[in-house]
Amino acid sequence: MSAAAVSGTGTPDDPWILTTPPGKGQFEVYRDETADPPALVCQVGTTKLSYHLRCIEDLHAMLTAYGDWMPLGAADEQKPAAPGTVEAWARAEDNPVGGWYGLRKGYRGRFGNYVPPVLEALGLAEVEHNARNNRMRAL
Repeated sequence: MSAAAVSGTGTPDDPWILTTPPGKGQFEVYRDETADPPALVCQVGTTKLSYHLRCIEDLHAMLTAYGDWMPLGAADEQKPAAPGTVEAWARAEDNPVGGWYGLRKGYRGRFGNYVPPVLEALGLAEVEHNARNNRMRAL
């Protein structure tokens, strides 16, 4: 997917319409720079998840430094994240925000499912689209 293939501008009034890496679910996502802290908001059906907006730049920087494919490892907040995955990094105490990128308690997980397609849409990363065990890398 390239940025040109994505519909929407990423604002609350015109969200990006993206698909999860396996291609089974569609969701809307937009930047809310007025939130405190600024947020990347994902609307998945009736569920709203939000992540620190800086996750876009932070994840890209981490992947660039990593220099290779990294497994996504998406998991709900209540389940442990597999070590060495994007999901584990998004929860790690040594990441740039010092823990969870997710902002809404009980809905802080699934980072590896909803944030990688945003980086792909922005042309910052390549994401695999297999049925399972997807990976991503920085461009």
